[in-house]
Amino acid sequence: MAALLNVPKTARAGEIIEIKTLISHPMHTGYNRDDSGQPVPRDIIRLFTCRYDGAEVFRLELTQAIASNPFIVFSTVATRSGTIEFEWTDEKGQVWRETAVITVA
Repeated sequence: MAALLNVPKTARAGEIIEIKTLISHPMHTGYNRDDSGQPVPRDIIRLFTCRYDGAEVFRLELTQAIASNPFIVFSTVATRSGTIEFEWTDEKGQVWRETAVITVA
């Protein structure tokens, strides 16, 4: 599964930064049918989290009411240089991870 991450490369200490993610996922609700009339099994991302230098700064629990390819935007405070880790889990338990690095001056 692919994800586009938009995280500032640099920031000043104490600056509020905006983080944007676009996750490529069909988010099948289980209510649709395929071309032959068979139900398309439910397949959605259930949990999205973001950790900044090891501390969780954002958590989102998703439901079947969200559109495919979720676009998630949130803010956090730049405290120090480090790694920002993204993790999302689908309801089958499959986990995906991506990281970005930010330099704080």
